[in-house]
Amino acid sequence: MLNMLITGADGQLGQAFRALDAGHCLNNGMLSGIELIFAGRQQLDITDEEAIRTFLVAHSVNVVVNAAAYTAVDQAESDREQAFLINQDGPAAVARACHACGVKLIHISTDYVFDGAKSGPYSESDAVNPCSVYGASKLAGEQQIQAVLPEAVILRTSWVFSEFGQNFLKTMLRLARDRDALSIVSDQIGGPTYAPHIARVCLQLAYYLLSDDQDRPEGVYHFSGQPVTSWYGFASEIFRQLKQRQEESASEPDSDFLAYHIPALSEIPTQAYPTPAARPANSALNTNRLELLLQESFCNDWKDGVMLSLNALARTP
Repeated sequence: MLNMLITGADGQLGQAFRALDAGHCLNNGMLSGIELIFAGRQQLDITDEEAIRTFLVAHSVNVVVNAAAYTAVDQAESDREQAFLINQDGPAAVARACHACGVKLIHISTDYVFDGAKSGPYSESDAVNPCSVYGASKLAGEQQIQAVLPEAVILRTSWVFSEFGQNFLKTMLRLARDRDALSIVSDQIGGPTYAPHIARVCLQLAYYLLSDDQDRPEGVYHFSGQPVTSWYGFASEIFRQLKQRQEESASEPDSDFLAYHIPALSEIPTQAYPTPAARPANSALNTNRLELLLQESFCNDWKDGVMLSLNALARTP
């Protein structure tokens, strides 16, 4: 049995791993034999290297997925010290502990390491140039890991959403309960990424990392949902699917879907919705390197993720 530690267990990705585990999705196919171990901030301080070492040894951990992060993008602009503590110093401590204990590491990073000025999807080799404190702190974490543990895998992803935690999809649903119209930014593009899809890819990467294959993955990989869209396009699809479910459940007066309005959407430019942190205009990620590694097409259609999220939220008490 191989033991995989998931840090940031209470976040979106951590909860996605919990859902896969609860659904017994790990006990078949090539991913059988992996035991998941979860640690939230109460169980493990990722900035405490000695505590991490002790935890790794006590639980016989083989691979770590470091999903712990400071993700409050706008708040980071005024909370720089805390953002860098968690997003830079934390990954550095995790990497040093993994190096000392001979443990493999998969670290989750972000599209925000780029400035968004490129016209096409970003590849792993493209120059980084974050335009926010959050992006800078995540890039610093990547650099710390690569300096300590160059064989680690860094997985950059974008626009993460799911039925878990706080995210764009759930914000849209919350606003749709009491608003008849919403204005959504349409000049920022990227790939919405369903958190359980990220979890599955991490499991595949772990399998490769722990195999006897000499061509093990290392370095930076990109994974994001397809096709590329804007925030406006993302919102439009959420409400298209919501409307479809309302029509299908029109004869069920107790259906949770009927509690939502379908608001009128209008497109606005970024400048009409100022935020403390600048966002990349282009967050599209090229995923060819990861596809070549896994030698198969993986599940990353974000529209499927919207469907699965809505279905899960409808079942939630």
